[in-house]
Amino acid sequence: MELQMDSMAAAIGVSVPVLRFLLCFVATIPLSFLSRFVPYGFSKNLYSAAVGVILSYLSFGLSSNLHFLVPMSLGYASMLLYRPRCGILTFFLGFGYLIGCHVYYMSGDAWKEGGIDATGALMVLTLKVISCAFNYNDGLLKEEGLREAQKKNRLIKLPSLIEYIGYCLCCGTHFAGPVYEMKDYLDWAEGKGLWSTEAKGRSASPYGATLRAILQAGFCMALYLYLVPYFPLSRFNDPIYQEWGFWKRLGYQYMSGFTARWKYYFIWSISEATVIISGLGFSGWTESTPPKPRWDRAKNVDIIGVEFAKSAVVLPLVWNIQVSTWLRHYVYDRLVQNGKKPGFFQLLATQTISAIWHGLYPGYIIFFVQSALMIAGSRVIYRWQQAVPSAIKNVLVFINFAYTLLVLNYSCIGFMVLSLHETLASFRSVHFVGTVVPIAMILLGSIIKPGKPVRSKGRKEQ
Repeated sequence: MELQMDSMAAAIGVSVPVLRFLLCFVATIPLSFLSRFVPYGFSKNLYSAAVGVILSYLSFGLSSNLHFLVPMSLGYASMLLYRPRCGILTFFLGFGYLIGCHVYYMSGDAWKEGGIDATGALMVLTLKVISCAFNYNDGLLKEEGLREAQKKNRLIKLPSLIEYIGYCLCCGTHFAGPVYEMKDYLDWAEGKGLWSTEAKGRSASPYGATLRAILQAGFCMALYLYLVPYFPLSRFNDPIYQEWGFWKRLGYQYMSGFTARWKYYFIWSISEATVIISGLGFSGWTESTPPKPRWDRAKNVDIIGVEFAKSAVVLPLVWNIQVSTWLRHYVYDRLVQNGKKPGFFQLLATQTISAIWHGLYPGYIIFFVQSALMIAGSRVIYRWQQAVPSAIKNVLVFINFAYTLLVLNYSCIGFMVLSLHETLASFRSVHFVGTVVPIAMILLGSIIKPGKPVRSKGRKEQ
């Protein structure tokens, strides 16, 4: 068996641990399909938990399940013993343990070299246990002072232990997401809410959407494997890179970021297929005639939305969508005091938490600080767009698109190379253009302040 794994891994150019993970990861699709036939209630929770534990063991070994047990235990103990502060308590305990694992394993180095460990799954699991604890905490509060998301997701009753484990490990969704809410999981496992017979009225078939996600995954992986030999990260340390002119270096940075994203598109397409086929990804019906099922809960990326984003502001809405939603609900919104508007502090704090969640490499920290600057600069251009005649507005729309394209692909080099030296060297090679331009936009925005445009009542500012 081990010899077969070695030969298979060599044939596709990956390590044995990565091959083992990929096989288990793809297996989440048929295993999630089987969950459709498991009876509601205890049986579905047990099936979800058992499949998650077995896949974790086969992917990472026994130590992974022991690692996962720590944040899960901390979260459940916090809810059980100190409900009034269980949300914030789980937040700090969960992130504290995750940071410890990041420091100990330094997984980014392994990921760069084509290796893998359980830290990525631990990252997803940490978000799940924190959101569950916050929602149980919110169950104590009066609805009048809560935001819509808090009202929708609050938990009045403590989930049972088997419900909690099933939610955390549901059919391997902790491998790469998407992150979903305990309330939605419980409704799915018990056949309530959107999943009740009365609410459906008609059956939402997942097969077409699942097939689309699988085909998308195949295309993404094929394109990634085709591009990666032409745009390796090692080229940034190659003397030939230093001989290139400014525009060629900038173009290579764009293609490096573009190439790397298809790996993430592949992973998220598989996880999307998994959650759709289980039925958990169902999020209601469209308003079209005839109505079509929506699978928003399963969606983690909008590929076209990322690659052709007209503004950096929309990137959190189309990239790692469910984690971005989590950051908004459990960090950004909760830092805003009642009656006050959010500002750059909330944005920077949220991006910093996101950076720490990914790992303690300088490249991550720099990328997310850069992204805060990128979004703030894009907001300035957007405000100008809204205050000028339509002829000039179209020019500013294109400038915002080009600005987003430039700064995103410049910034993401840090996310890929990780080290401080390599990140700064790549930035220096293009004269820090992706840092200077956003700062210049923010400063110009404080000088050139357009008047407020006339808007229809239903329109919201970006």
